[in-house]
Amino acid sequence: MKTTQNYAIDTHSYAKPNEAAAKHLVLDIDVDFDKKIITGTATYTIESTNASEIVFDAKNLTIQKTTVDGKEVKFTLGANDSVLGQSLTIPIEENSKEVAITYETTEKTEALQFLNPQQTADKEHPFLLTQGQAILTRTWIPIQDSPQIRLTYSANVRVPKELLAIMSAENPKGKNETGQYTFEMKQPISPYLIALAVGDLVYKEISPRTGVYAEKSMIDKVHYEFADMEKMVKAAENLYGTYAWDQFDVVVLPPSFPFGGMENPRLTFATPTVIAGDRSLTSLIAHELAHSWSGNLVTNATWDDFWLNEGFTVYFEMRIMEALYGKEYANMLASIGRQDLAEEIEGFKDQPEATHLKLDLKGKNPDDGMNSIAYDKGYLFLRTLEEKVGRDNMDAFLKEYFKKHAFSTMTTEKFITYLNEELLLKNNVDFNVDAWVYESGIPENAAKITSDKFQKVEEAIESWENGTLSEVDLCKKDWNIQQKIHFIRNIPAGISLEKFTALDTACNFSNATNSYIAMVWFEQAINHDYHENNVDSQIENFLLTVGRRWYVSTLYKAFKRNDKLEEAKRIYKNARPNYHSVTVNTIDEMLGSNYKD
Repeated sequence: MKTTQNYAIDTHSYAKPNEAAAKHLVLDIDVDFDKKIITGTATYTIESTNASEIVFDAKNLTIQKTTVDGKEVKFTLGANDSVLGQSLTIPIEENSKEVAITYETTEKTEALQFLNPQQTADKEHPFLLTQGQAILTRTWIPIQDSPQIRLTYSANVRVPKELLAIMSAENPKGKNETGQYTFEMKQPISPYLIALAVGDLVYKEISPRTGVYAEKSMIDKVHYEFADMEKMVKAAENLYGTYAWDQFDVVVLPPSFPFGGMENPRLTFATPTVIAGDRSLTSLIAHELAHSWSGNLVTNATWDDFWLNEGFTVYFEMRIMEALYGKEYANMLASIGRQDLAEEIEGFKDQPEATHLKLDLKGKNPDDGMNSIAYDKGYLFLRTLEEKVGRDNMDAFLKEYFKKHAFSTMTTEKFITYLNEELLLKNNVDFNVDAWVYESGIPENAAKITSDKFQKVEEAIESWENGTLSEVDLCKKDWNIQQKIHFIRNIPAGISLEKFTALDTACNFSNATNSYIAMVWFEQAINHDYHENNVDSQIENFLLTVGRRWYVSTLYKAFKRNDKLEEAKRIYKNARPNYHSVTVNTIDEMLGSNYKD
């Protein structure tokens, strides 16, 4: 079969898709919880331009056999790179149609996390989760692991009979007696979006096309928390067109999951840290839903273009939240993001090139680009653009952008050309696109984000600082979660330990049950050298039981910044086995020690 697509150069993949590319995957695997491995065969339908070989990515896999159109052939593994893994080269002929790779994972497979029963909510059965973004799918499936190589897939997965398997595909709603499950993803997706979870899971419907999976003890809490999912889908469709993936479900995973959420199509993976009991942290669900358009439907071609996924998604998330809960609510979320961006830029003051939207990550782990720049600077660019061209023009442009480029990938350069032709020139608008995309920092024309409710918080901080507002009265204020977050994050650095202690005594922040509040308070406790109200043990317990990378890295970074590195290392030594490799890699590098005993 001949390939006609022109692929970009991707420095994070060995594949040569302009010569030979995979178009469909049939995955046939067994999940072995005793050995903590996956074994099986990945069979690909391929297209080529008369190529003599096809190249896949593989990392920490044992390749046992390869066949082409049913005939065994000799494969070649390239030199091992610590980030990229190895090239897997298989000889093909001009008319070769099918390549099969039999393999098994190893204990070094980074995408997989096998959890023992004690690491789950119900404490009865083991659990498996995968995390493919950015380039970890190659550690559990030999694959052409570039986001621009979209493919459809089907899968046969065998698991212990007491467990349920679900994937980023059409899913079962309950267990069967055999432990054998079949899946199909009919729409072409990028390799990083192939995902698998296996556990003692149950399903509860929210609407005919939305629902939640969780362990039995969590399912009712999760169902309550995410009750607005169908409303979110409708709000999103009203903005930018029909939802293209048929079903939008969310699975809440054990706490070791390294991200807030992962937008695997049809089945978002989510952290339990968003289960607050009051639906206060569900903007995360709006974010993952928005990825169904920006990221899953139109995907960054390479990881240098990551902002095209995340900046658009934050913008879309804010629009969904505004549609459901009002402009002021969305502005509070955006304002917090703006503060995150300012901190990120300050952290990169010695690497200004890292604050560009278009990145150059050659020779680096693409995880290095997954920070507030892509998310919040990308959002600020689009919000500023909206204010310049008008919301109606912006919405018409984005709706057509998603429609025209559906199920394809996008480079930064291609997007800028499309933006100029379809929005700026058509509306006779001059905009400093290149300064936003290719230069460091934030351009002077950036939109100003204001919040009346945050202004009231800042007034209260001033009154508290000068002694005209007591801690007790401060804690009685009827603030929402975002206002509380804004307050805690803006506690003055020079506040006395006496006032800090009085604040905690009045508000009980050290025992917060909302994970976001706990995280920002614990960071301030470390910053202020605060040790009262049992906060030290609460911080340690948080780091031992939560695996969300943003949360734990914030606290370890605070320890390091405040010359408490040994305390951080002591806690991390015990917490590290509970973390996914994505989190481990980040904290290992941050703390500067070799924990790979």
